[in-house]
Amino acid sequence: MNKQAIHERIANLRSTLVAQDLTAIIVPSADPHLSEYLPEYWQARLWLSGFTGSVGTLVVTADFAGLWTDSRYWVHAAEQLEGTGITLEKLAPGQPNHIDWLADHLQEGDSVAVDGNVLSIAEQDRLLNAFDANDITLITERDVLTEIWKDRPALPAAKLYAHDEQFLAQSATSKLAAVREGMAEAGATHHLLSSLDDIAWLTNLRGADVDYNPVFLSHMLIDADKATLFVDTDKVSEDIAQSLKDSGITLADYSAVQEALSALTPDDLLLLDPSKVAVGTLSKMADDVGFIEQMAPSTLLKSVKSDADIDHVREAMRQDGAALAEFFETFEQRLANGERLSELDVDSMLIDVRSRQPHYVSPSFPTIAGFNENGALPHYRATPEKFSYLDVAEGKGGLLLIDSGAQYQNGTTDITRVVGIGQVTAEHKRDFTIVLKAHIALARAHFPDGIASPLIDAICRAPLWQAQMDYGHGTGHGVGYFLNVHEGPQVIAYSASTPKERAMKVGMISSNEPGLYREGKWGIRIENLVVNTPVAKPTETEFGDFLNFETITYCPIDTRLIEPSLLDQTEIDWLNNYHSQVFAELKDRVEGAALEWLTERTKAI
Repeated sequence: MNKQAIHERIANLRSTLVAQDLTAIIVPSADPHLSEYLPEYWQARLWLSGFTGSVGTLVVTADFAGLWTDSRYWVHAAEQLEGTGITLEKLAPGQPNHIDWLADHLQEGDSVAVDGNVLSIAEQDRLLNAFDANDITLITERDVLTEIWKDRPALPAAKLYAHDEQFLAQSATSKLAAVREGMAEAGATHHLLSSLDDIAWLTNLRGADVDYNPVFLSHMLIDADKATLFVDTDKVSEDIAQSLKDSGITLADYSAVQEALSALTPDDLLLLDPSKVAVGTLSKMADDVGFIEQMAPSTLLKSVKSDADIDHVREAMRQDGAALAEFFETFEQRLANGERLSELDVDSMLIDVRSRQPHYVSPSFPTIAGFNENGALPHYRATPEKFSYLDVAEGKGGLLLIDSGAQYQNGTTDITRVVGIGQVTAEHKRDFTIVLKAHIALARAHFPDGIASPLIDAICRAPLWQAQMDYGHGTGHGVGYFLNVHEGPQVIAYSASTPKERAMKVGMISSNEPGLYREGKWGIRIENLVVNTPVAKPTETEFGDFLNFETITYCPIDTRLIEPSLLDQTEIDWLNNYHSQVFAELKDRVEGAALEWLTERTKAI
């Protein structure tokens, strides 16, 4: 992005702050639905800073501009912020976040603006707790950027469509009934949903308002008798409107949600998730309406997939595995033929092979294809403006990390593999094998039914810790069913909190993705998706029920990068059994050179 444009936008923003008697502004990476991927209309932080990462918070005062982001983006952010006048502030344990910085640097009587439309209730509480002690005023009623962002993109207008009924195990009517049971248990008269994946799951509808996630901009208000979907009605066909009516769901305009909430009375009790509802959405609601702040019932319900859902996901994984076999065979052959390929070629080739599979819709996130030092950036993304060719000097080698996935109507996929380019070294193999040991440790783990998901993270990290190694991201995230590739409530990360909602339950699908990153050299990550299943033949029963993982990603792990002497026999057995399963699942789905590739890559070690 043009650095001069960034300087001009920050200068214009500062002038607006002065004109409105504001001391500072916070610009988060968020929208009214607190989504991970944002429509362009809500990408204010990107527009102001030029930083393209998905996570980051910008703070601007009269004499300071800083962007806070975590370790996944430090190198990336440093490059993009250089020359903009915006300081990179590194989020790390023991370091102040943007709230701490503002509380420390502002004076009594100062004021901080943040658009309430993109501020969660939970984040507002954190800001108020920090500011009240210093008599700093938080202002959420203004969108300051309207003064300077004159060419702001329009809101998306993609049509809604029905999730193919052959892949649905439950009607919208029955899902609504289950949500109302959760409301009754909580004692709520009403329930507000703003999280797009919850609404898409609940209505059995999908959309294309957000890149990579098949969701649509909307809110939903539910009581014991009615359910109202607030959405741009121009995006709703007659057939979709009728299906909603048949399910007991009334349509209203997207912007009417505030007025609907203003009709609530002190006798009502509203259930909402404070981390997924924006302050601005409640702007017209009376102050004396009571709240129940907890995770939405639908978030818990959709995290546990039915047996039928899991069967469909397994089939999507077979399709994805067949596409990947075609990709890797073609990719390796093109390199062997001396063709010069880039990280961008990897992305386009993956989309090409996946798009030929049944029920394909789109990628499930931006492909990460990082060669050598780029692979050491966990959320790197090649762009036409900045990418690398997969070039190695004679006798030299490198590692290419490929993290990719797809949305199919029968499932969402997410997989990471590492490929050696040229002559790989003993150090490459050692690092790769230790990451593989970590992956296998979690894949083989048994754990109590209902254990808090963050607690099993150490099982995976143990082989890396034993070698005094580690990685800065979580080990696993939940995965949606033709929905968001990152789905809660479960998360496998020791730094995460452990509320009861993060209990591991049968039917949850998660990622298993340990990694290792040597800055300026290479990155390694091995990722499969796994589903929680009961231990089939328990040897003990008096200590409660135990779960284990079924790996449902079918793609070879490159044995050419393994140092076998670092694996014990149980690890070798796991790898050979996994490859035997991959071959069995895919052998009838590929042919010719791709079948030859599959046969070779799944040989036992």
